[in-house]
Amino acid sequence: MIHVYLDDYRRCPDGFVLARNAEECKLLIDAEQIDVLSLDYDLGWSQPTGDEVVRHIVSAGKFPKRIYLHTSSASGRTMMYHALSSAIPVDTQLFGGPMPQSLLDEIASSSHNKGATRPID
Repeated sequence: MIHVYLDDYRRCPDGFVLARNAEECKLLIDAEQIDVLSLDYDLGWSQPTGDEVVRHIVSAGKFPKRIYLHTSSASGRTMMYHALSSAIPVDTQLFGGPMPQSLLDEIASSSHNKGATRPID
């Protein structure tokens, strides 16, 4: 099980697989089991947004165990949150903000023990 961080600009936290755009993220969702997924909304000028990833999750029915919305776009966060909350299964947790530092520390520590930080190809 992996952790995925969707963002075109921010530094990827230790222990996460970085997806720089919506297409990379959708490929990871289709190919992997995901524990923590953290989503940005704005992914670059004229690029698909995090909302496209959310629509893909809902239509494919491939929900991670935990979803965080770390975007600084208030309207994007609201759109993604409402789309996910209306379709989310009971075993998936949805958080309307960024990951807490304690979770980031836990995942980073776990990945250092496994040596498991990898970028997407």
